[in-house]
Amino acid sequence: MKKKLEQIKENAFKELQDKRKDLDIESIRIKYLGKKGELTHILRGMKELSKEERPIIGKLANDIRTALENAIEEASQRIKSSERESRVKGETIDITMPGIKQNIGRRHPLEQVLEDMKEIFVSMGFTIEEGPEVELDYYNFEALNIPKNHPARGEQDTFYINDNLVLRTQTSPTQIRTMEKQKPPIKMISPGKVYRSDSVDATHSPIFYQMEGLVVDKGITFADLKGTLELFARKMFGDKMKTKFRPHHFPFTEPSAEMDATCFVCNGEGCRVCKGEGWIELLGCGMVHPQVLRNCNIDPEIYSGFAFGMGVDRMVMLKYGIDDIRNMYESDMRFLNQF
Repeated sequence: MKKKLEQIKENAFKELQDKRKDLDIESIRIKYLGKKGELTHILRGMKELSKEERPIIGKLANDIRTALENAIEEASQRIKSSERESRVKGETIDITMPGIKQNIGRRHPLEQVLEDMKEIFVSMGFTIEEGPEVELDYYNFEALNIPKNHPARGEQDTFYINDNLVLRTQTSPTQIRTMEKQKPPIKMISPGKVYRSDSVDATHSPIFYQMEGLVVDKGITFADLKGTLELFARKMFGDKMKTKFRPHHFPFTEPSAEMDATCFVCNGEGCRVCKGEGWIELLGCGMVHPQVLRNCNIDPEIYSGFAFGMGVDRMVMLKYGIDDIRNMYESDMRFLNQF
């Protein structure tokens, strides 16, 4: 039995000393030390030994088992180290190889135009105010003279979170919050993202950007409104841009109007975009409704004001002659690289 144990040790060590990278260490361990392994099979025959031989053979068997376990662990580490070295050599970076050129990002046309719009209004003395995109129904509708069941609510195509919370459909709620916090004179704009349940097409998107403006002071008239917006249009699109005002209706302004600008596609000659009229709607505006002022604890007998709201996306389309709003949200580098 002693000779058999020595032979098992010799055979196992010969196999483990093999330098092959694909040497299966686990199969060697099972072959010699597993439940049905050669060493285990020999030890099962110890019951046939005399009492004097058992301690000697038992110690020898344990020594061989320990030696084999250590040899197996060393062989395993040797193979892992060899594989790691080969992998590192294979992954070595050749610094003489030309690098991969990275595309440099550009400012998105929406962001460019938004910054231009801010700069124009700031130069006219407006401050920039911000408000939450998840808004209370009161600020989004009721304080703006749009009570429950008002027909204008249906026109907004609102995303309701619950009865009292909505995704804001306009940035006008920021005007209400500003009037609640500040006393006149007030001169502010509120740019930001808004949400409406619109189907996606060339001119509509469920998420888009707006900029609303508000001026409240003593003696503010519709002439101030027209002068401000016409100056904005000339600074934004150049002196050749023509504008006109049409009567309209908004619950939160009275009187109300829409301002049109020369069509950016046909330059006023008439096309499919402007439906042959030569004009395209630019923004909505009007004098702040007295009830809206009262809702903010501002006395309409003393103060008056005007408000306006415009789509930033539409401004981008006008400025750069883009006829499909979807181009601005699809992250196509072929489109964005033009700006």
